[in-house]
Amino acid sequence: MSWFLEPFMQGFMVRAMIAGVIVGGLCAMIGVFVVQRGLSFLGDGLAHAAFGGIALGLLIGVSVDHVTWVALPFTVLVALGIGYVLKRGKLRGDVATGVFFSVSFALGVLFLGLRSSSAQPVNVESVLFGSILAISPADLIVVGSVAAFTSILLAVTWSRLAYATFDRELAALSGIPVDLLDYMLLALTAIVIVVAVKTVGIALVSSFVVIPAATARMLGHTVSRVGLYALLIGMGGAAVGLVLSYHLNVASGATIILTLGAGFGIALAFHRK
Repeated sequence: MSWFLEPFMQGFMVRAMIAGVIVGGLCAMIGVFVVQRGLSFLGDGLAHAAFGGIALGLLIGVSVDHVTWVALPFTVLVALGIGYVLKRGKLRGDVATGVFFSVSFALGVLFLGLRSSSAQPVNVESVLFGSILAISPADLIVVGSVAAFTSILLAVTWSRLAYATFDRELAALSGIPVDLLDYMLLALTAIVIVVAVKTVGIALVSSFVVIPAATARMLGHTVSRVGLYALLIGMGGAAVGLVLSYHLNVASGATIILTLGAGFGIALAFHRK
């Protein structure tokens, strides 16, 4: 017990744990629908779109601490653009995501290159790989607000989202606004990913969305049970990975993802049996 509690004698670890557990749970819940719809690549695409939004914020002079407020609308617009192309362009999800992925990331590189030489230097590595140990009280407020908003919206629309995910045509015939739910899910995914980028970074955030949901699918047989398992796996993986990274003195974001990956491997081994 002391081994687990020791890290939380320090304030930055307490903030990191709160943020990690909340973001882990949020990504996992969103991931239930993203994985079921075959849009696992979406998380990676939106994470790279967030890079474009972050770079845009830095280009127009927004501080690193507040650049999330530029990345949020930028990434939501990209997510809605992917949804529009999926419906109008008759393209597969991975193709539409790949187009926006490439363009958004290229814009990010361009925006960073256009910054004035006198501008404040930016640690690109922290953007790519996250800085959960640097979470501030202000960041926690943003994470908590997004968590409350997303949780309420998912709770209200959960059954309809599940219906539209498993039988889109029948859901539409039943009067469920499936197109509106699609756009809502894309926007929520974008919002959650932008917040998650702060914790595990652009390079790893899609794993936070996909791995808990994929693991939960092997354990549960109903959407509600899969959702519950994904929530527990996402939150538990974040907590255990963070403590392990503290004691091993290694990168927190990578350790969290590897912990989730280990859980997936264990579930897969038992599932095969």
